[in-house]
Amino acid sequence: MNNQNNQLNPDAQFQPYTTQPMGSVQDEIDLRELFSVIWKGKWIIIAITFVFAVASVAFAINQPNIYQSEALLSPADSEQAGGGLAALAGQFGGLASMAGINLGSGAGADKSQMAIEVMLSRKFLGDFIQEHDILVDLMAADNWNMLENTLSYDNDVYDISKGEWIREVKPPFKPKPSLQEAYKQFTKNLSVSKDKETGMITVSIFHYSPYVAQKWTEWLIKDINKVMKNRDVAEAIRSTEFLNKQIQQTNVADIRTVLYKLIEEQAKTIMFAEVRDEYVFKTIDPAIVAEVKAKPNRLLTVLIGTFLGFFLSLFFILSKLLFKRIS
Repeated sequence: MNNQNNQLNPDAQFQPYTTQPMGSVQDEIDLRELFSVIWKGKWIIIAITFVFAVASVAFAINQPNIYQSEALLSPADSEQAGGGLAALAGQFGGLASMAGINLGSGAGADKSQMAIEVMLSRKFLGDFIQEHDILVDLMAADNWNMLENTLSYDNDVYDISKGEWIREVKPPFKPKPSLQEAYKQFTKNLSVSKDKETGMITVSIFHYSPYVAQKWTEWLIKDINKVMKNRDVAEAIRSTEFLNKQIQQTNVADIRTVLYKLIEEQAKTIMFAEVRDEYVFKTIDPAIVAEVKAKPNRLLTVLIGTFLGFFLSLFFILSKLLFKRIS
């Protein structure tokens, strides 16, 4: 009987599939329900987005302006010792090696990269902060008055009337910031970059006051040139003293000739350093007092905050729908 019924109704085997709703119809129902839920919760979305937008505006307005002062530098020409030592290496390289003297090209190498590393070091920046007495302006300043050209300070950190640090910190930190703390903060305010194609170096300082930023940038360039000059002069003096001792201990004429040539190169290094203030970096474009702030971007802050509020409110509405379906 069953076989006869199946033969009389050959489409009966497909009946279970035709009674189920099609996938596209089900998806359409889901989308309608989704938009319906969003539409019902539109006031929640509007309210949350509005709150975030207002909060973003308030936050952006209360953010102080940060100004940038930058200088464009060029590596100074290494005229002091590179060529002379290279010539000596070609002429007396064998004898110099026998005497234990290195005539490599290191003396004439570009010092700009080393100067950049020195500029970013804890020792240099720590000495810079102490020498120029900028700890208060670095660690306690929180705004700048454009009309009076004065800095304001955080009353919870520094008492300007008494000249005392009053911030509350846990050990091992102290009310007065250490040089390690000052170094970390200064590196946030400092930017040093080198163009790989042109070799030009850009030094930038960010601060609440454009006058402070410009002054610190000038001091940095002056100090790094001075430090690198003093290093090379001190090294040349020590080398000269050593070479003079070696001359007194040898009677080989060719080696004495090499040693005298090396002393001559050290004398050139000292002379070169004494006559040039811009020893490592030449200033191509000096630092200026910025008229326009570098940051914050208040419009971007408001847009990000507003969109964040919108997406969070949308997530809240959809989460309620999801939990409702699960339960």
